[in-house]
Amino acid sequence: MRYVNTLPYAIKEEEHVWIPVSDGTRLAARIWRPTSSEGEPVPAVLEYIPYRKRDLSSVRDSMHHPYIAGHGYACVRVDLRGTGDSEGVLTDEYIEQEQRDAEDVLAWIAEQPWCTGRTGMMGISWGAFAALQVAARRPPSLHAIVISSFTDDRYADDMHYMGGCLLSDNLGEAGTMFAYATCPPDPALVGDRWREMWHQRLENSGPWVAEWLRHQRRDDYWRHASVCENYQDVRCPVLASSGWADGYSNAVGRLMEHLDVPRKGLIGPWSHKYPHLGEPGPAIGYLQEVVRWWDHWLKDVDNGVMDGPMLHTWMQESVPPHTSYEERPGRWVGEPSWPSPYVEQRAHPLAVHRIAAPEDTVEATELTVQSPLSVGQFAGKWASYNAPPDLPYDQREEDGGSLVFDSDVLTERLEILGSPTVQLDLEASEPVAMVAARLSDVAPDGRATRVTYGLLNLTRRGGHDEPDPLVPGERYRAVVQLNNVAQAFPPGHRVRLSLSTSYWPLAWPPPKPVLLSVYAGASTLTLPVRPVEESHELEGRPFGEAEATAPLPTTQVTPPEQRWNVIRDLVGYNSALEIVKDIGMVHYNDIALDVGRRAYERYDSVADDFESVRGESAWTMTFSRGEWEVRTVTRTVLSSTATDFQLHATLDGYEGSRRVFSRNWNQSLPRDLL
Repeated sequence: MRYVNTLPYAIKEEEHVWIPVSDGTRLAARIWRPTSSEGEPVPAVLEYIPYRKRDLSSVRDSMHHPYIAGHGYACVRVDLRGTGDSEGVLTDEYIEQEQRDAEDVLAWIAEQPWCTGRTGMMGISWGAFAALQVAARRPPSLHAIVISSFTDDRYADDMHYMGGCLLSDNLGEAGTMFAYATCPPDPALVGDRWREMWHQRLENSGPWVAEWLRHQRRDDYWRHASVCENYQDVRCPVLASSGWADGYSNAVGRLMEHLDVPRKGLIGPWSHKYPHLGEPGPAIGYLQEVVRWWDHWLKDVDNGVMDGPMLHTWMQESVPPHTSYEERPGRWVGEPSWPSPYVEQRAHPLAVHRIAAPEDTVEATELTVQSPLSVGQFAGKWASYNAPPDLPYDQREEDGGSLVFDSDVLTERLEILGSPTVQLDLEASEPVAMVAARLSDVAPDGRATRVTYGLLNLTRRGGHDEPDPLVPGERYRAVVQLNNVAQAFPPGHRVRLSLSTSYWPLAWPPPKPVLLSVYAGASTLTLPVRPVEESHELEGRPFGEAEATAPLPTTQVTPPEQRWNVIRDLVGYNSALEIVKDIGMVHYNDIALDVGRRAYERYDSVADDFESVRGESAWTMTFSRGEWEVRTVTRTVLSSTATDFQLHATLDGYEGSRRVFSRNWNQSLPRDLL
């Protein structure tokens, strides 16, 4: 990362600005803009997220907002209602109130004397969701958006459900927001009202996972703010990016395919990070690309930003299996459109434990699998943050409980780009069943690196709106779509497809163990092959070196802790995945504030008892300055029987050592063919 000290415009920072919205609630903003903007207005860029502009997101904010402002923009970073220093309460994600507030904020920005009236929105994760969802509402000032790590489909391609299977990240994200939505504002900004505002949040918050579990199929709850319901709603230009190690690797391609506005896509090797902070590397000069995008669409600069490929992707080279990588070797490839005219679909019949050649004739043969609950312990995180190491490990142990199909040893280099699919002819022993499909790169020494994967709840084989239970013994056709990927397989390696009937703890298992029959000869693996041709190669490096403004200074008061432990007890047959993400105590030098954030997750099971699975997410958030010290402790535990999910949650608030608030939740929620 190159830190930039000299920028085209001198800037000023307004640390705390109140922005009123329609119902009288005030949202807290931090604004960076050129000092000349009082007399020479500039376009404005909004980032709108719940992650606390005052402290926990301030270091990242300080790296890109001053950079963009220094290129002639007003950058406005707003805390969502009920988070950070904003008034009100946050009760769920992506609700109508949140989007109306964003429209009010954009209208306020456009009316300021330092703004030309033209605005953009940018963000990663929640901020990208917000930008895309608000763009679909077409506020008059919004002329373009820049989004990273997002989805256009809140049910089928978010951290809640995948292929109709319940993801453990559903519990993990609920734990995250349970913690963030119950933190206090900073008295240094809001004054004596901090306690009243904090208790309003404590009294009106709760575990969001309960609401998410009330909607186990695709319904109006998930359709709201899912842009895939009508891509034509988006009428402004879109610059979209993500990473192959992220859970959100699919939406960039869908936007390139379905939007009919000016658009560009970018997918690198990264986890859930902005591309200029990308891990695994290489990170790129993303902020330079963002400034070019704003210059063209907000200032009408003719800079060729729409030249070149519609979609850039990082074609990853083969690597040994590790849970973390500093860099992924590879190269950039460019596609003129998406789906790419350079990619061809090749269907390979599945033979007995073998991926056959497309031209082979294969006899129909019944193969069976009933996976132990241990399959999935090395799956990694649905959305990798690369800290702690959370990528999938060597797949050989997982393959021991799976139905495995290997290709012949490759004699030529094979490159794939897009979404592999598995078409299965199958039957199941239970009315509710799932299948996990993993594609791996197998080296000559046997080590297996997972390349991509997909899940399907077989009761959703015909769609996610109306699940249909299976009839044991009856044969069905089902298609499992794997996540998009760009991957090269070198000569001497094999391609492996592995099928399992559980994938815990990445996904919640079905109510009972399932014996799955798969009919080889009637089942196929389809690979999106991008032939290696010189005419398809890019000339030179399409992106510059990563750069940003220098981050705000902080001091590490107590050391951080990161753990990702797989635990097995061969006496009681207990297995667990234990995750710790603890930033330690961090001192924010500019505001003399100490902040601690500790997240603990644990996912347990006993032998192959499908009713023993249990997930826990516990967070401690600490804020202190002088004699002022506030702490919130949240804990959410989810377990299940064959018929119901059992939810237990606690929330405690402390001033110093004195507990000033406590509440418990206990709920039972029926399973809906899940």
